[in-house]
Amino acid sequence: MSTTPNTPTSASREPSCKVSAGPHEAPSSPAGKHPAPPCTLVIFGAGGDLTKRLLMPALYNLAVDGLLDDGMKIIGVNHGERETSVWREDLHTSLQQFAADKASTFHAGKLDDTAWDWVAQRLEYMAGEFETDDTFTKLKQKLNQSPGCNVIFYLAVSSRFFKPIVEHLGKAGLLKEGEGDASGFRRIVIEKPFGTDLASARDLNVHILSYANESQVYRIDHFLGKDTVQSILAVRFANALFEPIWRREYIDSVQITAAETIGVEGRGKFYEQTGAFRDMLPNHLFQLLGMVAMEPPNSFDAEAVRDKKAEISDAIQPLTADDVVFGQYEKGPAGVGYREEPDVAPDSTTETYAAARVYVENWRWAGVPFYLRTGKRLAARRTEISVQLKPVPFRLFRDTPVDALTPNVLTLRIDPAHGTSFDFNVKTPGPVMQIGAVQSSFDYADFFAERANVGYETLLYDCMLGDETLFQRADSIETSWCAVDDVLHPKTGGAIPVHGYPAGSEGPAEADALLARDGHAWRPLKRDAVEKK
Repeated sequence: MSTTPNTPTSASREPSCKVSAGPHEAPSSPAGKHPAPPCTLVIFGAGGDLTKRLLMPALYNLAVDGLLDDGMKIIGVNHGERETSVWREDLHTSLQQFAADKASTFHAGKLDDTAWDWVAQRLEYMAGEFETDDTFTKLKQKLNQSPGCNVIFYLAVSSRFFKPIVEHLGKAGLLKEGEGDASGFRRIVIEKPFGTDLASARDLNVHILSYANESQVYRIDHFLGKDTVQSILAVRFANALFEPIWRREYIDSVQITAAETIGVEGRGKFYEQTGAFRDMLPNHLFQLLGMVAMEPPNSFDAEAVRDKKAEISDAIQPLTADDVVFGQYEKGPAGVGYREEPDVAPDSTTETYAAARVYVENWRWAGVPFYLRTGKRLAARRTEISVQLKPVPFRLFRDTPVDALTPNVLTLRIDPAHGTSFDFNVKTPGPVMQIGAVQSSFDYADFFAERANVGYETLLYDCMLGDETLFQRADSIETSWCAVDDVLHPKTGGAIPVHGYPAGSEGPAEADALLARDGHAWRPLKRDAVEKK
């Protein structure tokens, strides 16, 4: 979140690992912000999609904003021999394509040549296998050229490489941090999935923490890098209008939605092993739930915030089969069915949709259902949080033409529209008491200049600063998996059934029935008032 970090932000107070700045100097940083300390970023998986689509655009954006130190260096490690110049050109071509694509997350328009050249000078490619000693010996030799250098090891690789890479880093002495001001930091960034269930997450934590300290491990969730996600805390804690009613006495229910219109997009092999539930519920959606439900921290200090989020993870009532609905898209208005996708088994029972009813058993939220849903090939792309307030007494309107009151709903729109809306009731014009439902809304684009942002900028910057606020701790990871373990490994009743839904629809009917049992209904994914924004 780039609040006041625990580590110095001034380059003069950090050990330097300078490289030649060349003819292009780094742009000036925004007022009130300082460049991150000099460091070497080692990217394992330098030829992968994550590096091209997210890490390099984020680094480019940080360079544009002047938030990277001139001592920055980027070493890309990947299988296969390759010249650094070829890697640079490949990344440059990809950035230009993404920048020109208005549908891309990185829609910067024309690249700033000065900023790109600044980044390109700092790129170096290194061929190496992720599981052989030679790779780490060679890497150590490169890093030893700058003793005391700050280093971040970014694991942009398949999860099967997490253990061996960390083990090799540890055995090669590359994770050792010295003492005193002359010694640099060593940090590891690990992408999801962090385990596939409680047992595997615990095993991975034990393995990693046998080679590194918890303070060195940054478990990343890119959802938390979005400005609109971070603004949840601002909406809650910076406005007297909301915080007093943010509790079970006033809130009826909460819906958290992450809906996509796309299918598996050629990732059938990955999805067959993962599914929507594992991919989204215990990480992304639980992280959003934590932001909504956490108690106010005493400060934005990393541990203060993470302690409050950990309390929520620990308070989640373990889910059962009755709390969950799985679905799989079939042929429909939006295209082919999941089983017709490449690399998907013709009789696959992998879920592409998951809905869950979650209860947080603490004083603030006892009895309030949190309804979570995520899915592919749905009617609209939408990530949002809707907080529905309890109904007011109807008695006042009993002798009027009013037959129902629209629920008051505060919606925090995260993606693709960025903003907030509130549904409430007013009297319609005329001589009789008649109620009309209206909506008041705020859109970021109306107040703030649009910025190209892929969601990794803040996370990378914070990692360089040593601010762990937006990264997950080992205990939170494990308690999240604990809450869903009975769904993944049911003790009775067998596997959760998977229900079909047409591609391009709102999801399976069984998900509607899940809420109907409580007297609730999902907010429609297709909503004209919002879709026009």
